[in-house]
Amino acid sequence: MTSQQWTYIVFGIVIVLALIFDLGLLSKKGEIISIKKALIQTSFWVALSLGFFAFIWYEDGSRLAVEYLSAYLMEWSLSIDNIFVFILIFGFFKIKETSYARVLLIGILMAIVFRAIFITVGVALIAQFGWILYVFGAILIYTGVKMFIVDQHEEFKPEENFAYRFMQKYMRISHQEPNGRFTIKHSGKVYLTTLSVVVVMLAVTDIIFALDSIPAVFAISKEPLVVYTSNIFAVLGLRSLFFLLRGAVDKFDYLQQGIAIVLVFIGLKMLAEIWHFKLPVWVSLVVIIACLTGSIIYSIYNDKKLPVKPEGEFEK
Repeated sequence: MTSQQWTYIVFGIVIVLALIFDLGLLSKKGEIISIKKALIQTSFWVALSLGFFAFIWYEDGSRLAVEYLSAYLMEWSLSIDNIFVFILIFGFFKIKETSYARVLLIGILMAIVFRAIFITVGVALIAQFGWILYVFGAILIYTGVKMFIVDQHEEFKPEENFAYRFMQKYMRISHQEPNGRFTIKHSGKVYLTTLSVVVVMLAVTDIIFALDSIPAVFAISKEPLVVYTSNIFAVLGLRSLFFLLRGAVDKFDYLQQGIAIVLVFIGLKMLAEIWHFKLPVWVSLVVIIACLTGSIIYSIYNDKKLPVKPEGEFEK
């Protein structure tokens, strides 16, 4: 058995045990997750991800380990961007806090399945058509430039989301209080509740984000081991990160610009391979850390304030 096969086995065992511990022992049905508990759970997933980085270094070498850490940080930063949209969706459908954890859990597990499918397809396409990486690079540059200029969170309107409009048109949906249920019966017919609608929208939203994030990871590493593990670790930590950051997301006004710069850099790095110019993977790691840290620090010290009313003016 090869070292990478051992790594896959250890990864599978760790994920199953971690899910049992985090979702089974640390979570209760209908519980409102506090900031303290969210911090503990987020620290747990981050520590586990870094521990896996150390294991890859020991088992598979420093190159794969650095690629994994770079990909994980890339996915983790894009997961933070996901949270902005998740908050808008929960607010639009007026979901009770007691249902947040269950809805996020199911939505995220669905997202993991879809991401695994996308990654498998991506690996097959790259193996068959190597030039597709240059297409990914161009897409990332376009996405990064657009993300830098346009506030995508203000553009996002849940009521205009194609998944929501499709479900409204072709499925029976009830807007009455779900009381924690995903389906209800009315006049002998089964209706989906808003909780089911939100689960689907969370999964679809993550799929849309994955169209950018997965090509970005392929720019860092073409090893399926790195792409799979970094994605799954980042997505599994998204639920606890949501509860940790949902009250503070408005403090990271410039994080989107930091992520945009990373996407443009990764896209240029992909296109540079046309001329056989390759940067060491540690350069990507440094750029990712510098952009994310810099944008967060800049956001904290340059908080966008509401305009101050001139003296003498009052609220009506």
